[in-house]
Amino acid sequence: MFPLDRDSPVPLADQVEQQLRGLIEAGRWPAGSRLPSIRQLASQLGVSPNTVVTAYDRLVATALIDSRATAGFFVAEGARTSSDDALLDAGDEQEPVWLAQQANDQRAGVLLASSGALPGPWLEDAIPASLVARALGRASAGMATRCPPQGLPELRERIATMLRAQGLAVDAGRVMTTAGATHAIDLICRAFIQPGDTVLVEDPGYFLLLGRLRDTGARIVPITRRHDGIDLGQLEAACRTHRPRLLFIQSVLHNPTGWGSTPANLHRVLMLAQAHDLLIAEDDVHGHFHPGNPMRLAQLSGLERVIYFSTFCKALSPALRLGYLAADPALLKPLLRQKIYSLLTTPSLNEFVLLELLASGRWRKHLDRLQRKLAAARTAASRQLRAAGVLLEHPGEGGLFLWGSLPHGIDIDGLVKDAWHNRILLARGATFRADGTHGGPDPHLRFNAVFAQQPRLADYLCERLAALAGARATLARAAKSPS
Repeated sequence: MFPLDRDSPVPLADQVEQQLRGLIEAGRWPAGSRLPSIRQLASQLGVSPNTVVTAYDRLVATALIDSRATAGFFVAEGARTSSDDALLDAGDEQEPVWLAQQANDQRAGVLLASSGALPGPWLEDAIPASLVARALGRASAGMATRCPPQGLPELRERIATMLRAQGLAVDAGRVMTTAGATHAIDLICRAFIQPGDTVLVEDPGYFLLLGRLRDTGARIVPITRRHDGIDLGQLEAACRTHRPRLLFIQSVLHNPTGWGSTPANLHRVLMLAQAHDLLIAEDDVHGHFHPGNPMRLAQLSGLERVIYFSTFCKALSPALRLGYLAADPALLKPLLRQKIYSLLTTPSLNEFVLLELLASGRWRKHLDRLQRKLAAARTAASRQLRAAGVLLEHPGEGGLFLWGSLPHGIDIDGLVKDAWHNRILLARGATFRADGTHGGPDPHLRFNAVFAQQPRLADYLCERLAALAGARATLARAAKSPS
């Protein structure tokens, strides 16, 4: 097959990945050809199956090979690479919609080091075909079954049961299904924001939310997000000065930082909302990844003044666009109206699949597996990023993201552009800021802990940061020397 250097400091899994990558890129294995099975390649190379699994997972993550369930691993089709040229970019490079697009375009050979999604192989077994067949069997009219706009009653009851286990006082009448969390954000904007309204957001915060708010004509006021919650002093001052209509907040596993919120911080947020007649939209998209049972605003408030929303897409399947929100009926009614106007209803097949998944108990087991794998990925990625020169001052409570900063003086924009030209997707901190700059250059990058554990990223950062540091040192010496 190919030789491995067992005396090399390079781990065997890295060597296997590099050798396979070289064979594929050289055309030795043409597009569509089947790779050896995990056991076959392990036997041929004299390594453990886990070593081959690691190498194959990395190649799948960079779209060089495809995993086809029980059929095995195949070199990605050549048409996929050539079709990259035909893809229409939704925005300019590093613009929020452009960043979000990359995770779904899956351009061949690109390492999605700052992606907001899990790699496909982690989700392949979450919904087996047999479960989909059973789900369809629940539908009285098969594929002709219609779904109520608020969502299937049985599914809403299952979601309410799940939320009650988290401490939220919710019944099925206070739950509505959505086509993911992005759809929930859109419905909230449509239902409750008029042009000129002031909306408070965390800074940094979710970049697609910021773009959607700008489209509404809202006035966006950023409030600093700290590692223990939103800045309460800034929040109170903004409430007094601007009389805001709405606050968007992520209490658990904040995107992009991965930070949480203390109960004391959340209690104070609710007190300020009560005092200033402030409506709160609580984004809990990443809460499923938390390894414990964190406090949420919706739990403390009993849904008073709080619209809570989350999704199954991140942890379950990008092909099954389904999320949910919970609110008091007075707030839920305008959201339901907007759902009917914009989408009418969510697909009944998606809802029956989720119903079957929750009823079978697979959802909880799947989350347990994901949380264990994420914990291991975070440990490996943190170690490699720190070794490469990235500072992880507050590494967060778990989940998908690591919020790292680069040494002073590094040209972040230049680094991000160079990384993209080397087929590595990095998202700069300024993209997550309400004003784009936060008053000056932002030294941060958001890292996806799963993809960031790949040696390719660490090698790139080590090389580039060392080169940039050397260039700065040369300039400094030149500035000190007499002319």
